[in-house]
Amino acid sequence: MISVSNLAVSFSSGRAVKHVVKGISFNVNPGETFGLVGESGCGKSTVLGALAGRVKNWTGAFEIDGEAIVKKRSRQQLAKQQMVFQDPFGSLHPRHTVGRTLLEPLEIHGHDQRQERVEAVLRDVGLPARFRHRFPHQLSGGQRQRVAIARALILKPRILLLDEPTSALDVSIQAEILNLLKDLRERENLTYILVSHDMAVVAHLCNRVAVMQDGVFVEIATREQLLAGKVAHKYTQTLLDGSRGYVPTRKGR
Repeated sequence: MISVSNLAVSFSSGRAVKHVVKGISFNVNPGETFGLVGESGCGKSTVLGALAGRVKNWTGAFEIDGEAIVKKRSRQQLAKQQMVFQDPFGSLHPRHTVGRTLLEPLEIHGHDQRQERVEAVLRDVGLPARFRHRFPHQLSGGQRQRVAIARALILKPRILLLDEPTSALDVSIQAEILNLLKDLRERENLTYILVSHDMAVVAHLCNRVAVMQDGVFVEIATREQLLAGKVAHKYTQTLLDGSRGYVPTRKGR
């Protein structure tokens, strides 16, 4: 479904050039969830931005569903993959109702039966139809993220690009959103790329995980390898150890 070859992204400020992503390559199969993990600033979200078309100054090549992607894309190409952002409040217009937010993509892409589509996608993410009349400030964090997921789904994409979709939510709500994403993937046969710094989130949802450090992949591991702790690179092991939290040890051990 996704094929990326030698993707590189650089940003410049005056004469200084910052190489953020340094020639990475990977493939994602249909129906798979592929994770990108690593510390802040390693280039994970930049990769997602390049795939989504938000970052323009990339080099390399990638294909979506067998179709080569160039920097200027058609609406059909843009509709095929949609993005869910980290902050469910910041990504929704504060003065637009839920219904208005969900109608906007349909209007841009010229779809009909708009009201029916809005009600259907709200049901898909577990929200009642009456929520279409609410504003973001009238919703909880988990409900706002469900609306953001509904907005991504309303164009019937093949791919969702998930940028830390649960990190801004309470721990009690994170599992609900992760389970919703898992159910939607299986029901709609979606393909995901999930950016996260949380190894527990990655292990719950991902089939394979690319561990990123300083703009490059140091390892691509399967979910089974992560759960068993059988990873090859020292940095991957450091991330796994960090995800377990503080473990006291006896003196001398």
